[in-house]
Amino acid sequence: MNQTKRWKQRLSDFEKSAGRLKEALDKKEFSELEKDGVIQRFEFTFELAWKTLKDYLEDQGFSDIASPKKAIQRAFSNNVITDGDLWIAMQEDRNRMSHLYDASVSKIIFNNIKEKYADALSGLVKTLKKEK
Repeated sequence: MNQTKRWKQRLSDFEKSAGRLKEALDKKEFSELEKDGVIQRFEFTFELAWKTLKDYLEDQGFSDIASPKKAIQRAFSNNVITDGDLWIAMQEDRNRMSHLYDASVSKIIFNNIKEKYADALSGLVKTLKKEK
């Protein structure tokens, strides 16, 4: 599969995942189980986001994008994303939740997802859809 088709296919999956994340956040009160589900959806959506960025940037002629951090840096320097610090924080929070569980950290990350990350992920979907 060529790189162009790959990033467009991944974008479709990423768009669906970002929509499911927003859907999960569409309530006022959350049980602990529901918060855990939101965090899991966030982790999956972030993975699709950086891999979509990687494929898109490779299609644009960039190489050496083997990690989320490299993809974020290159996307920021090429105006694909506008808040590099937010995306780095998102990556760090995703890593924290993937490698250990701490209830106080989980609460902070859930709030970050709800207040900042879900919108940033949806914003990237909109940006990349304009490039299709």
